[in-house]
Amino acid sequence: MMQGAALQTVSVQPVALAQTMTTVTQLAPNWSSGLCDCCEDMGICCFAFWCFPCFQCTTASDFGECLCLPLLECGSYGYCPIVSLAMRTAVRERYKIPGSICNDCCTVCWCLSCSWCQMAREIKKRKQNVSFVTAHTNIIGAPLMQAQNITVQSGLK
Repeated sequence: MMQGAALQTVSVQPVALAQTMTTVTQLAPNWSSGLCDCCEDMGICCFAFWCFPCFQCTTASDFGECLCLPLLECGSYGYCPIVSLAMRTAVRERYKIPGSICNDCCTVCWCLSCSWCQMAREIKKRKQNVSFVTAHTNIIGAPLMQAQNITVQSGLK
């Protein structure tokens, strides 16, 4: 038998805590960079310069489209590149950037590589500015139990 051991009473039960906070930062409803601002992100510029078809596929994938979507455009040079037009319009619509399909068509017909670089910079910038922080606070009330002093006597000698 343990002599002199103090008995401790429990007067409060543990409480579970959690907290939720969501923060979404939105950019202004315009292109974040100009059509000819290729030097703003040299990685994008160099990738587009050295391997434009690979760059198009990567940009389409980053936007959530099929990786091979730009490859469907191979036979449409000389005409309006319809896949690029659809992609530019989709980027503009998703990010609520003002413009028109006529403007998109002129941009992709006369400056295809700059158009894709601008889209890639926009997608990259929009992905960086969305942050979600999650933690949730709930106080779960547990019934408080009154602790009782219990004295244990042992029959051992």
